[in-house]
Amino acid sequence: MSDRPVRVRFAPSPTGYLHVGGARTALYNWLFARHHGGTFILRIEDTDRTRYNAEALEDLFESLRWLGLDWDEGPLVGGDYGPYAQSERLEIYQHYARQLVKEGYAYYCYCSPERLARIRKEHARGQQTGYDRHCRYLTAKQRADYEAQGIVPVVRLKVPLEGQTTFHDVIRGTTTVDNATLDDLVLLKSDGFPTYHLANVVDDHLMEITHIMRGDEWLPSVPRHVLLYQAFGWEIPIYAHLPVILSPTGKGKLSKRHGGVEVRYFREQGYLPEAMINFLARVGWSYDDKTEIFTREELIAHFDLDGVNKSPAAFSYDKLAWMNGVYIRQLADDDLAERLVPFLARGLGLEEEAVRRREELRAIIPLVRERLKTLTDIVDLADFFFTEEITYEPELLIAKKTTAADCALALERSLALLRELPEFSEETLETALRSLADELGLKAGQLFGVIRVAVTGKRVAPPLFGTLRILGRERVLSRLAKAREVLRPVVGEQN
Repeated sequence: MSDRPVRVRFAPSPTGYLHVGGARTALYNWLFARHHGGTFILRIEDTDRTRYNAEALEDLFESLRWLGLDWDEGPLVGGDYGPYAQSERLEIYQHYARQLVKEGYAYYCYCSPERLARIRKEHARGQQTGYDRHCRYLTAKQRADYEAQGIVPVVRLKVPLEGQTTFHDVIRGTTTVDNATLDDLVLLKSDGFPTYHLANVVDDHLMEITHIMRGDEWLPSVPRHVLLYQAFGWEIPIYAHLPVILSPTGKGKLSKRHGGVEVRYFREQGYLPEAMINFLARVGWSYDDKTEIFTREELIAHFDLDGVNKSPAAFSYDKLAWMNGVYIRQLADDDLAERLVPFLARGLGLEEEAVRRREELRAIIPLVRERLKTLTDIVDLADFFFTEEITYEPELLIAKKTTAADCALALERSLALLRELPEFSEETLETALRSLADELGLKAGQLFGVIRVAVTGKRVAPPLFGTLRILGRERVLSRLAKAREVLRPVVGEQN
């Protein structure tokens, strides 16, 4: 552990919508900073201008805000170490690239794209390993000749040809590589933009980053980065490379073919940010062998790198759905009702304020809470509360082991009974309808099923008597009468 105040960063490249793997990286950095009373920095690595996507940048901000991962320094909030977008720091990288050349740790390379393509082909055939270092040994005159031709060079790192480079990762231990296996990578491109390697090291140093937590796909880059730190004479941050997130089967990385993988997908599908935070924290980290549910405050209190696993972790959609249901059931009624508003509005084609004003919204919460795995479930589960017209096939009204005539009579008698019922409470409704089932010679489930379809259009719906109470006498009678008419032609056919 460094004795400096903790400063960590999440440094995404805005080329696509925020992946849950990136969100987990952000989360681990955020939790680590909050646990140690440190600083969480958001830095935008946008030097790849061919893939830069402004929409992806906005999605990044929105996704982090939705998850509650507030950043202490970075775009939109500022800070003393900015700018926080790499495209605004080009002069800084160019300065340090020139410094490396001047001090003999890097060199200018004038090789044409055609020559580099030929080298790559030789590499593919096993005749060459990486760049052949042609320009590393140019004389001053040869360099001057290239420049006289107007060729703008790139800057390459001059990797030691002998010896070894060793680095330590708090998750994966100590690694040593032979320098002979490393190529002279490009640090600064001919257009003046840095590669990831130079910009990453320069920014992490200048922003005083103490710990680098990122995906383990960057592990092969560490020896080159260590060489850069050594060339500059800078302190090397503490490394912690996080395990990859695998598909639900554990075979291969999580990708779109397995389902939604972007934070915005889970937001749109009605997952709670609290559940996503809890779930993502547990994909690769554990506190003990039994605890699954953590509040945000508990995660901050318990999170540290000692609990991060070395092995890859599978992403379980089933577990996420279960966990989301747990969090939904913990919400206060008013909170859950408000969170359901946009999903109902979108699913029913209504204005949010129109949904928010409906008395049924607050009333249905006790009926639906236990049945919701995601907030989008509310539409299929309770749309009939918010619409006047419901449709269904007549066959749905016919209960098992009954005839259309049996069910038509049940609807007729239910209409008469509920029209005269003095009180439309759940207890009164249940008592009256159970007695009616006995009178009709039906099982209670048969009668209740007919009424359920008649008033909801569904065979599976929230508890019947609570549903009837909330719908109210007028709507219940209207729907029962309509169901009787829907069933009438079927009775005629069967007779």
